[in-house]
Amino acid sequence: MAAIGIATDITSLGSRTGSPVMSKPVCALVAGLWMAAALGADVQPSADTRAPASATRGVPDSKQIEGDLQRLPWKQFRSVVESVPKIKADVDVYGPLGWKYVEANYKTYGWKKSIDKLDEIQKQNLVDLIQRARGAR
Repeated sequence: MAAIGIATDITSLGSRTGSPVMSKPVCALVAGLWMAAALGADVQPSADTRAPASATRGVPDSKQIEGDLQRLPWKQFRSVVESVPKIKADVDVYGPLGWKYVEANYKTYGWKKSIDKLDEIQKQNLVDLIQRARGAR
């Protein structure tokens, strides 16, 4: 009801000649769209808001992978990182000093951004590498 009152108030406002600012069909359309938006909220989540495919296939999220990677001893960590070209490239950009920095800070450094750049297959390969490295301790 309030939408109709708002719409009629808008049409009553006019220029000096008294012509309406919006025609009645336009007001009806605006009121109808407002009501549809207010009352027609979808109860079921859309396909865009459902759980990502990685959650359904068992691939951990990037934050979990990051934690698993950071818990590895240095030698296993470096071996895993060198086996993943995109992450290795992120370190190689800085040369030998980059690897020294990583060695000093890999347990607290935020690897999530680099892991997020990987596609699902690469993430699964990274998870497999981490699990193998854990078993090789």
